[in-house]
Amino acid sequence: TGYELYGEESSSFLCEIMILPINYYTDTFAVTQRQLEELAGIAVAGGGTYSDLYFENTFTIDLLLRDGEVSSGASNIDYGVGIRTLKGEKTGYAYAQTTDMASMKDAARAAAAISRSHVGLEMEPTATRTFRGRPNAEADRYGIKNDWRTCESGDLVPVLKRLEELIQGKDSRIIKVIGMLSCQTSDIMMYNSLGELKYETRPLGTIAVSVIFSDGKSVRNNHISKSFRMGVEMLTDDLLKDIAAEAVRNIDDRFAAKRPKGGKMPVVMGAGASGILLHEAMGHAFEADFNRKGQSVFAGRLGTKICNENISIVDDGTIRYNRGSLNFDDEGVPAQRTYMVKDGILTSYLHDRISAKYYDVTPTGNGRRESFRYSPLPRMRATYMENGNSDPESIIASVKKGIFVGEFANGQVKIGEGDFTFYVKSGYMIENGRLTQPVKDINISGNGPQALADIVAVGNDAKIDDGAWTCGKEQNVPVSCGIPTVLVNNLIVGGN
Repeated sequence: TGYELYGEESSSFLCEIMILPINYYTDTFAVTQRQLEELAGIAVAGGGTYSDLYFENTFTIDLLLRDGEVSSGASNIDYGVGIRTLKGEKTGYAYAQTTDMASMKDAARAAAAISRSHVGLEMEPTATRTFRGRPNAEADRYGIKNDWRTCESGDLVPVLKRLEELIQGKDSRIIKVIGMLSCQTSDIMMYNSLGELKYETRPLGTIAVSVIFSDGKSVRNNHISKSFRMGVEMLTDDLLKDIAAEAVRNIDDRFAAKRPKGGKMPVVMGAGASGILLHEAMGHAFEADFNRKGQSVFAGRLGTKICNENISIVDDGTIRYNRGSLNFDDEGVPAQRTYMVKDGILTSYLHDRISAKYYDVTPTGNGRRESFRYSPLPRMRATYMENGNSDPESIIASVKKGIFVGEFANGQVKIGEGDFTFYVKSGYMIENGRLTQPVKDINISGNGPQALADIVAVGNDAKIDDGAWTCGKEQNVPVSCGIPTVLVNNLIVGGN
């Protein structure tokens, strides 16, 4: 394991945690099968059409390194149950931070009462298909070799110190390194009024670093993160070396960067991290709740051509160890690989159980929530564009004058209209088919559906970025994104 590299070898780390037997989860939450059935029944009493229970036990460690020392750290356990009642489209939700039967009954009654008080459409109970099978440990997408719960916070300090040591040795202009390590293990159990029972243990590890450089005249910074659904075994020396190399990559270009002349021009988006624009400007517009309410620019466009036939866009919950992957979504629906766009045709929205019933389709495994305190919503997982048939170098060579974007940073999107603005973290001018002057202080603006329609070339170098992407839509969930090199004909570049 990564620990052996730092002289911390211990038999306590040599455990194997996957999808455990059901009694582990019922014992963890101090509840029996009979009590699950009783609670689900209480939640639908009085006219409810469906209810579900979401149990969570999450252990977290957070560490922060600053000025050469791990200056703060915390560990936490978050424990409780959320209970939801649906009466058609009307939703009631309540939670308890304990799992004693009296408190859970109170939450179930509260959820039922709230659902009766809301105004909404009346529908039949749930989507047409149910998922009653038991979880299969052999199909686990994130089996944990070394559980985060088996280590103390102090055991992880050498990891951050090693990372800082690797980075400091890379460049004499480094004036500050800030490192962060966040890890968690979550026991999850779900039960609903259809008799479906799902349970699993989810790991998530994130390591990140912010590096500040100064050449005596100006200051530049870089931020790198890596995140996986893995245990302690993710902390290998190779991973730390990769992060250190990325932290200083192209820093000379950052210092040499200038603000270019702005205007409407072709933009080439580099493979990998620039896929965040795909997630924000287009992916949210494919989520079924926005379409069901008529708030998305893609509402009513299923089965129509929306872009070049070389474009296929996927939302995938099945990539082993990926930050956005799941065995089951937070409604107990098995995760799957869903084509939102196939060969330029809009083929599917991203569904939770409510929207799937509305559209009379099977849920796509996209019902997600931040914790037991929240009701699930249709959310993305790993969203990416598949390979096209163009060589990345030939795409750049085809542009006489434009911008190459390596990575975006902060952005804003209007879901209804599809308009977006993103800040360019790293990029270059393209002049006569070549990357030339590094650029800084520019924004890329446009309209998501129009930008999708204006993609004229798709590279064969698709890459999913392993950064610590987090999606905020009323609540936060871990996601990932990716894209091959693509050429968008006309976007607005905000420069001089």
